[in-house]
Amino acid sequence: MNKYLDLSPEVAEALAGGKPVVALESTIISHGMPYPQNVETALLVEKTIRDGGAVPATIAIIGGRLKAGLTPAEIEYLGKKGRAVAKASRRDLPVLVARGDDGATTVTTTMIIAALAGIKVFATGGIGGVHRGAETTMDISADLEELAMTPVMVICAGAKSILDLGLTLEYLETKGVPVIGYGTEELPAFYTRRSGFKVDYRVDTPEELAAAFRAKMEMGLRGGMLVTNPIPEEYSMDPAVINAAIDEAVAECNARGIKGKDTTPFLLARIKDITGGDSLSANIQLVLSNARLAAATAAALRIRV
Repeated sequence: MNKYLDLSPEVAEALAGGKPVVALESTIISHGMPYPQNVETALLVEKTIRDGGAVPATIAIIGGRLKAGLTPAEIEYLGKKGRAVAKASRRDLPVLVARGDDGATTVTTTMIIAALAGIKVFATGGIGGVHRGAETTMDISADLEELAMTPVMVICAGAKSILDLGLTLEYLETKGVPVIGYGTEELPAFYTRRSGFKVDYRVDTPEELAAAFRAKMEMGLRGGMLVTNPIPEEYSMDPAVINAAIDEAVAECNARGIKGKDTTPFLLARIKDITGGDSLSANIQLVLSNARLAAATAAALRIRV
């Protein structure tokens, strides 16, 4: 095992016994939601995974240690500390570890640490992607590069709808990342079920997802797999409402000159305010939906590591 990595006893036992384990990110705790909803949601997501027959492994960096599996006290710590915790991408890991600092893991770093631990399935809200205007800013999320390199299945509600979804799909195609729609042929757009863009393949059961990922690994193909699971119909937001809120938030972000890794937290917070909290409720429900699918898929995969 990597000398910088700590597994919780529950996660270590599950992995040793070939039991299904699902990785979870921690940026959603420290940067994605306000306290105490962030902690309540994180614990509810873990319960949802346990109810689905799998073991949750919330991932973070605490005191310079890469953690796969957090205690409730550690989740509370991250939730209360909030944005004072560094938002950690691949480039940040060496410095945070060397300094003994804390870090909230993005999709990228959650994939890295999950792969180090031997965890193959990861549930999140939405991935990063190609930002609007990237043809001039070159603002492209490291999540896309990680999906091209790291052998973890990422189950999400699509790319965040604050992004350029068409260019995000093109980038993933170039990198050879399979984009699979769960029960849909259309890429979901995080808050809404439809985007107007087609995914590569439609799959309708967790068993099919597990079979596809198993085949990818057995062939020795590099990189991960992206599964896009639409937000449940009853929680899907009106596209006109959410798109207007996104446009307003993006305009304000540009006017303030906010760039880089501060962009997404700012936009999500502003969209929550503009929609009167409706976007936060939708965010919570889509994460829970992804957790249920991830638990079922991890159980179907049953890979001993």
